[in-house]
Amino acid sequence: MALTVDGAIHTATETWRRLGVEQATAEEMAEELAADLTAASSDGRSIADYMGGDVEALATSWADERGLVPVHRYLKESAIAAAQGAALPALAALAFWFVGVSGLLAPSSESLTTTIDGHVLREIRQFADPGVPVMWVGLPVCVLVAFLLIRRAVRGTLQYHHAPAIEATMRNLTKALPVILAAAAVLSVAIGYFGDREIGTYQIFFTAPMALAGMIGTAAAGAAWVRSRTCPPVTAGS
Repeated sequence: MALTVDGAIHTATETWRRLGVEQATAEEMAEELAADLTAASSDGRSIADYMGGDVEALATSWADERGLVPVHRYLKESAIAAAQGAALPALAALAFWFVGVSGLLAPSSESLTTTIDGHVLREIRQFADPGVPVMWVGLPVCVLVAFLLIRRAVRGTLQYHHAPAIEATMRNLTKALPVILAAAAVLSVAIGYFGDREIGTYQIFFTAPMALAGMIGTAAAGAAWVRSRTCPPVTAGS
């Protein structure tokens, strides 16, 4: 589909809005861009040739050259992306934990025996619980999946916002993620231990939501911390 003047202006305006350019300034730039595109079209040049084939890249470069892109470290965006990446593995980890500790998959058999004096003896035999090895296999898989999904989510978010220092952030996040995920695991175990000791019978209603929030929150805070370390705030004297 051929690029039109209206389509190019719409894409450029959306790019400026996403970059945080003030609305009034974006409107002035859109008017200027429309005049340039109309003049180029009158000279026989296609809009795609004038824009270099990438409207978003040109709009971003234009705003950056004019100093219109505000300093933004994208800490909140990084945290939200990490939380989204961690949500599904955290839910899966809770499911594996429940299967392992609840005995849900534990097979058993029951037999009734009548003694000579007429008493009925009931015997229940418990066999090895396959839920335990399932849990110990599933939890490391959840950690690996969380590692991959968090990295992908953070990278995708930073690329969407055309954020600076993306590769540096990803290198630092890759190094820090094992520690962040270990901290999330320790926190969830601590929450489970507290629920078992202090709440008892109904601990699942406390442990499940609190452990889930703890794991996701740790991942989000860790990603924001990595981004903050990679992109320190600009001080007045810098």
